[in-house]
Amino acid sequence: MLKSQKWLKLFVIAVFLVGSVVFNAKLSQADGSINGAGSTFAYPVYTKWAFEYEKVTGAEVNYQGVGSGAGIQQVSQGIVAFGGSDMCLSKKELDKKNLLQFPSLVGGIVLVVNIPGIKDNQLKLSDAVIPKIFMGQIKYWDDPQIRKDNPGLRLPHIPITIVHRADGSGTNWNVTYWLSQINKEWDEKIHYGLSVNWPTGVGGKGNMGVSNYVKQIKGSIGYVEYAFWLQSHLTSVVLQNKEGKWVVPTVAAFKEAAAKANWQASNGFCEALVNQSGPKTWPIVSGTFVLIPKQSNPQHKQAVKFFKWAFEHGNKAAESLGYIPLPQSTKGLIFKYLNENGF
Repeated sequence: MLKSQKWLKLFVIAVFLVGSVVFNAKLSQADGSINGAGSTFAYPVYTKWAFEYEKVTGAEVNYQGVGSGAGIQQVSQGIVAFGGSDMCLSKKELDKKNLLQFPSLVGGIVLVVNIPGIKDNQLKLSDAVIPKIFMGQIKYWDDPQIRKDNPGLRLPHIPITIVHRADGSGTNWNVTYWLSQINKEWDEKIHYGLSVNWPTGVGGKGNMGVSNYVKQIKGSIGYVEYAFWLQSHLTSVVLQNKEGKWVVPTVAAFKEAAAKANWQASNGFCEALVNQSGPKTWPIVSGTFVLIPKQSNPQHKQAVKFFKWAFEHGNKAAESLGYIPLPQSTKGLIFKYLNENGF
């Protein structure tokens, strides 16, 4: 493993052990602190930004990774100053909830497995096979449909266990949206959303919960954000992209998808990056979004100030964790959007 990846794994583990304790201890502190909640996809980078921001400014930013669904709910109810979601809200939904929305960065989602004898990026799972696995139609790892794309790979005759998100999750939204894009039956029967009625499997809370279940269950398959994969010691798989090309999960492949984004303030920057075209593009890529109440009280202004600081000073931290920072042109659009809305 690369030295940088070893460091990253240690850092993310430390963030989870310390960050959740810090949040719970400080949640009730109103003076000088900002509270946010939501996306676990963004948790590693938001907590690292918060650590650096406090060192520079003395201001505390406390973020709890509770899932995108809970983040949307908490910011809508005024429980926190900002919410995090990997599913963007439509302009209609933003207006209804009286929220502003903008992306903070882009990242990739990785399919991970626990199959004895299989190493990173040895197993290929095609667009034809994956939906059948997640629908419970392919039940064993040595199924002929899987072996077809993996000649010479020793696949054991062990049952497949699906590990999915148990909470309302933006990662879940992106994975199920991708499955709906590549399989008509999935789209018609299960569709996509923060939560769906999974045909089979067990549910884990947050990216960490999914990681832990996949670690524990031999024969399992799940999905996690890239930074969680790096620190989880789990095995990644090779996927087919929209062009039918086999691709492995890398930052370069995520950048290929991110480059296709057409961010526009007029629709609250709502843009899905799943299943983008390009021979080198990873198929499951997502923006992660910040939700701020339109009424600009001091807490909301402090939250915006934090993200403006992160846009100017947080690229290195984001890249160290495997995220893709937004281009300067997009950051300029976001600054203008926020200024026009009183921030």
